Amino acid sequence: MGYPGKNYKTYATPKRRFEKTRLEDEKRLIIDYGLRNKRELWKAQSVLRKYRSAARELVALRSGGLSTEDYQKKRDQLVNHLYRYGIVGENADVGDVLALKVEQQLDRRLQTLVLRKGFARSPPKQARQFITHGHIAIKGRRVTVPSYRVERAEEVEISYYGPPSPPLTNEVHPERSRIARAGVR
Repeated sequence: MGYPGKNYKTYATPKRRFEKTRLEDEKRLIIDYGLRNKRELWKAQSVLRKYRSAARELVALRSGGLSTEDYQKKRDQLVNHLYRYGIVGENADVGDVLALKVEQQLDRRLQTLVLRKGFARSPPKQARQFITHGHIAIKGRRVTVPSYRVERAEEVEISYYGPPSPPLTNEVHPERSRIARAGVR
């Protein structure tokens, strides 16, 4: 058993290290979503891998003789969890879980949602910087983790962090005026 305070790896690296098509796809995703490194992408892929394996187990249990009500209960738990995080739609089924792509997982990151809501101009630089510097809050609580997975209910609560006199909540702040002039907000 290892040291309890030590972090452990939450992702799996690719089996083939130098596969050209995979490397090109990873590079495109890193640029599009403003990821710091490939480790962040591999973590998102590992989370989706867990969801897909849970869906495959459900399909196997269904054909293996699991009762209908037990199957419905487990399916509803999985789908409701994914719906709460905004990864699948309201009327999703196990087939939709099996068809998930890594882009759907990356779309739910705080960094991506800050850009889409118009609080920042660029995902790799400004959105990530605003979050790590503590300028973004969810439900009034400061969040400093760009990879934070935002739930569907929390999405409308994203705002600038506002203690007594926060700089970015002021409408005349130079960075706010740049964002407004850019037409993002």
